[in-house]
Amino acid sequence: MKITFLGGVEEVTGSKYLIEHGQTTLLVDCGLFQGIKENTRRNWDEQPFDPEKIDAIVLTHAHIDHTGYIPALVKQGFKGPIYCSRGTYELCAILLLDSGRLQEEDAKRVNIRYEEAKNPKRIEPLYTEQDARRSLEQFKVVDFQTPIDLGGALTATLIRSGHIIGSSFVVISDGTKKLTFSGDLGRPHQLIMNPPTNITQTDFLVIESTYGDRLHAEEDAIEALGTIIDTTVRKGGFVIIPSFAVGRTQEVLYCLYQLKQQNKLPAIPIYLDSPMAIAVTDLFCQFREEMHLDPAVCEAMRHIATYSRTADDSKAIDASSGPAIIIAGSGMADGGRVIHHLDKFIADRKNTVVFVGFQAPGTPGRALVDGIKTIQIKGSAHTVHARIELIHSLSAHADYSEILEWLSHFQNAPEKVFVTHGETQSAESLKQKIVERFGWTVIIPKYQESFELE
Repeated sequence: MKITFLGGVEEVTGSKYLIEHGQTTLLVDCGLFQGIKENTRRNWDEQPFDPEKIDAIVLTHAHIDHTGYIPALVKQGFKGPIYCSRGTYELCAILLLDSGRLQEEDAKRVNIRYEEAKNPKRIEPLYTEQDARRSLEQFKVVDFQTPIDLGGALTATLIRSGHIIGSSFVVISDGTKKLTFSGDLGRPHQLIMNPPTNITQTDFLVIESTYGDRLHAEEDAIEALGTIIDTTVRKGGFVIIPSFAVGRTQEVLYCLYQLKQQNKLPAIPIYLDSPMAIAVTDLFCQFREEMHLDPAVCEAMRHIATYSRTADDSKAIDASSGPAIIIAGSGMADGGRVIHHLDKFIADRKNTVVFVGFQAPGTPGRALVDGIKTIQIKGSAHTVHARIELIHSLSAHADYSEILEWLSHFQNAPEKVFVTHGETQSAESLKQKIVERFGWTVIIPKYQESFELE
């Protein structure tokens, strides 16, 4: 086998790995680059392979940084099957259509600016909602722990990874050697999801390193959120929670449900203002075998918030007098309805903005967490007077201690370990820790670097 790293290297987006074996060529994951412009420009680069000659795609999970390039690849001529778990398919049916709409909206905004500047240049979206809908026709749902015949003696097997609904380790085998992809590695002790499956053998391993240089805070997320809400409500303010639609929003709802059960939640409105998060939450309880929630609790937490489905519903929240809790996308405050709420509330000292997940470099969320005092929102400068909080313990990514614990279950040393999906500092730190603890051969690949797996 030969592997080429086409994304997710020295950064946390764009995961895309090309596998070649004899006459068979496939991709593991096919994600969008996100964050700073230097990264997102890569979405427009010509791929170093012929899309029509890719035999199949195998997905670790549904997040856009692992799946968001699929409609573009289909548009370019890829006609093969896209193998994934049922949960991944159901989430992609929501996320990819939303991504297509965003691509169209982004192109429209750019073209309006060109028109206003009397510039004749026009751009087309990377792909459209219809392109995304068309790509879903190529998805093939497969069961966990059931080998998929990829042709040419290659098989792929999905194993539960405990990150989000449907998330999987992908094990590629040619009959003699195994290549395992961690995707995004879940944590052993989470509020909702079951822990990742322990794997005991592989010849080659691609491991993520999002938190390769950090330990998650040993905080009680429910208690931390409760304290923030109580402090803000006493001032009469709004609690704004930029939240990812998949996984994180549901954990926030669970925290609010638990606070209510403990009589620690003020009697104030709670709004879920994200059509995508609403769709995911409606789907959530269908996958109870992947989580450790009682069915009644799963149903109850879905109804803790008022759903704001329309733009008018969203505008009405900002017109209310408060206090209130608003959960809205996007999780890094780089788009979605949360932008409008930040525009309204970020300059008021009574309010609090609570981030509940990783904030990529170049995003407004990262700037706010890092302490920026003035931020551009909807084309205007806003002084940041609202309190900015970050709850670390809700992360669905394993930290370095949890990664090392998961690695400790391998009975034999992999021949090579490739550290991916992390900023340079995180990847280097995890590499050093793996070498120090296990003595394994660890490589941090470069963009478009290839390795023969012999």
